[in-house]
Amino acid sequence: MAIQISSFGCARIPHADLIISGGRIHTMNPKNPIAEAVAIQGDRIVYVGSGEGARKYEDEITIVINLDGKTAYPGFVDAHAHLMSLGKSLAELNFVGTGSSEEIRKMVLEKQQAVPKGSWIRGRGWDQNDWPVEEFPTWRDLSGTEENLVYLRRVDGHAAWVNKTVLDHYGITRETEDPPGGRIIRDENGDPTGVFIDDAKDLITAHIPEPTIDEKTAWAKAAILECNRYGMVGMHDAGIHKTDLQVYENLHGSGQLSLRIYAMADGDSIDFVKERFALGPSAPVGGYVSLRAVKLYADGALGSRGAAMLEPYSDDPRNTGLILTAPDSLYEMSRLALDAGFQVCTHAIGDAGNRVILDAYERALKEHRSGDHRLRVEHAQVVSLEDIPRSAQLGIIPVMQPTHATSDMYWAEDRLGPERIKGAYAWRKFLDSGCKIPCGSDFPVEGVNPLWGIYAAVTRQDHDGWPEGGWYPGERMTIEEAVRGFTIDAAFAAFAEKETGSIEVGKLADLTVLDKDLFEISPKEILNARVIYTIVGGSVVYSAP
Repeated sequence: MAIQISSFGCARIPHADLIISGGRIHTMNPKNPIAEAVAIQGDRIVYVGSGEGARKYEDEITIVINLDGKTAYPGFVDAHAHLMSLGKSLAELNFVGTGSSEEIRKMVLEKQQAVPKGSWIRGRGWDQNDWPVEEFPTWRDLSGTEENLVYLRRVDGHAAWVNKTVLDHYGITRETEDPPGGRIIRDENGDPTGVFIDDAKDLITAHIPEPTIDEKTAWAKAAILECNRYGMVGMHDAGIHKTDLQVYENLHGSGQLSLRIYAMADGDSIDFVKERFALGPSAPVGGYVSLRAVKLYADGALGSRGAAMLEPYSDDPRNTGLILTAPDSLYEMSRLALDAGFQVCTHAIGDAGNRVILDAYERALKEHRSGDHRLRVEHAQVVSLEDIPRSAQLGIIPVMQPTHATSDMYWAEDRLGPERIKGAYAWRKFLDSGCKIPCGSDFPVEGVNPLWGIYAAVTRQDHDGWPEGGWYPGERMTIEEAVRGFTIDAAFAAFAEKETGSIEVGKLADLTVLDKDLFEISPKEILNARVIYTIVGGSVVYSAP
């Protein structure tokens, strides 16, 4: 593949700054699904069609990218992820893929050699479901680390594991009560074991120093580069704080933002949310940073048994999980958001969590019958079968993460039982009910690579091809549905389908070029596809070495 400057002797009008041709272009526009060439002027697409037709836009200063038979797509967008958390995870201990608590202890001990005594050591990514004994770790599993304060988040961010030093330093004992929306894991004597679920984490995080703007800027820059490297042109940032917005706007102002960010104000940051509601939605056409949504939390996570269930967990019969926000509060916040012109995006994983937010949305929508609200449920992971068509009837958008299914499939049925599993990761049921499914990864909970999400969506298998035929294969997506989930349907979930998500004249020139045609190769080959170019607003922001 080559980039060249045209040698045409006389200029042609209209002029294109960039032409991409010489391969197949999947536009995701049903009226013109396949093209040979795209012409771009500034940050907009001015032509989509044949290679010959694109030539009239070319002049002596046009840059031409010859695809050499490669394939272009609308730029990939992750519809649910956490940019700052990704950057932070790149800067701290990463436990994804670790096989035991002992392996993690050794990593912490090694880190101790490089940090001052008494300082915090932080990490993320442990998952007890991947260990030989699928039980939560305890402070005893971190023995030898007592010279430092150790705080290690579970892969989903909904649980944290600390060492004995943290428990002693902050006086957390058997007398410490579980906070609303949280749980302290305790031993048979009632003593804290060192694991804190959901809002119980606040007992620890209240004492961890807040990161500086400079630290957050470094995290954001590292995360943006990582996203671009995997072909991403945008992402929906699920729960940001005021300083996050400041960082993004500063990066944009200094020309260092190469990723479109559709931000959701974190509903737990009450003052920030009130401030944004008073200012109104920020959604500049063609902009890089928009904030017109709020993120709420109905329940916890399945892996830590904090997802709220209508019936007790099959593998923990005394536990139904946690409702993190009272139903009336979910309704009230949804109503206030709609009053202010904001979209509502609510984390809901368990069937009770999903029921609670659907009830709240239905109440709020009765007071806002007109308008295009596009209320979202983030994850919609375990849903009662009767609530799936109800979601479609209410116009709810279930934003789902295909790799959650393939990460959880080894233990999910043990946790949910044979009947409840039928409404879990139920992509086909949602699609058949009439819902669109914007897709994401929830990174850094899962890997950043959107191709992993597309592979999971069409196979419901892990990277080794297990299980044969796929896990509950009737819920698989087609390749077109999966690609839509990371392109035009992701754009729809952000009210951006007129600007991005497909390759059409007048839209923003955001494209991803791969070395393979996802629509032609076998599903297994998707994992081997490689990003060649990431193009945002007509500028190449990543080029494969």
